[in-house]
Amino acid sequence: MSAVVCGEKIIFLRGSYPTPSSRFFALDRLIALFPDMDKQLLERTLNECGDDIETAIKSLTELRLVSVEQAASAVGKESEYQIHPNANGVTNGEAVVENSSPQKPPVDGADWVDLFVREMVSASNIDDARIRASRALELLEKSICERVTSEAHGLQQENMMMKEQLQALIQENSLLKRAVAIQHERQKEFEDRGQELHNLKQMVSQYQEQLRTLEVNNYSLTMHLKQAQQGSSIPGRFHPDLKQASDRKQDCWHCQQRRRTNDYHHFPFCIHLFSTLKQLPVVLPYSSIDLRFCRCHL
Repeated sequence: MSAVVCGEKIIFLRGSYPTPSSRFFALDRLIALFPDMDKQLLERTLNECGDDIETAIKSLTELRLVSVEQAASAVGKESEYQIHPNANGVTNGEAVVENSSPQKPPVDGADWVDLFVREMVSASNIDDARIRASRALELLEKSICERVTSEAHGLQQENMMMKEQLQALIQENSLLKRAVAIQHERQKEFEDRGQELHNLKQMVSQYQEQLRTLEVNNYSLTMHLKQAQQGSSIPGRFHPDLKQASDRKQDCWHCQQRRRTNDYHHFPFCIHLFSTLKQLPVVLPYSSIDLRFCRCHL
């Protein structure tokens, strides 16, 4: 009973998968495994193998290897990478045929993976696979060296450019520092001149104030002189006491009277008036000038 059940189970499992007798499934599987081959070639191979998909796969694989070997022998020495001298003849009793390599090296990692896969699939035996892997690795090494050399050269040129820019910036910085120092000196000189100009303006203001004071004094003296000239009773005559006091350089009578009474109120007016009137070519009477020619003013 158990044997019958097991047999039925085996029959059920086998029937659950498409059998090689299913021509449609077998052809689709061959197309998926060999997309680079012609569909008619796949159908013919499948017919020759009696719709046995496993036999058809082996036959197509051998056919692919033969076509690859023929293409490799046709390319020969025109390929970019040469096979090792031991591979030109017979190695371990098995013939090793050269395989063509791509003229341009791959660019990215996916291209390198495809290259290795193609080389391994195209290998006819272990020795051929080793030779192909060696050539691919040499190509990879050469590509890496060229890329590193190119990048190093580019970095060196960029470094030189950066150094030149740095030198230019240093020179420009020194020029700017010098310009700032000159500008600072000029600013300091301008401030000093401004301070000096301010001091000169203050001095001018003081001199102008003194000039106004002198003008007022001059006007006052002029008015006193006019009043003295208008009030003189005997023009052209000096009082004898004034003449005698001037000759002997003694105090006049009025000064003596003032000294006796300790009245010096007239001295400031006498001093300022005398400093101006003593240079005038006029003759004043005794009543207006006797106090200016005393000994204390001569």
